[in-house]
Amino acid sequence: MPIYEYECQKCGNVTEAWQSMSDAPLTTCSDCQGELKKLISSSSFQLKGGGWYADGYSSTNNGAKAESNSKPAPAKECSKAASCPCAS
Repeated sequence: MPIYEYECQKCGNVTEAWQSMSDAPLTTCSDCQGELKKLISSSSFQLKGGGWYADGYSSTNNGAKAESNSKPAPAKECSKAASCPCAS
């Protein structure tokens, strides 16, 4: 569940609330009963460890694998050459 921050327009108090995305936003300050305004704050998202970048998209380790996998497979010949729509 995300943490939302609200600032009171009357007393300036900043409040954090754990809310589901479907929950209605808070409207009144618990200290002074003033109007709350939702704040936009920076996220604390960080990529740590090996993760998806090193395993799936790194050009140093998987460069040769990516090239060999991107070549198309050779076409097979149809066993029904006369009746096959691809024969014409």
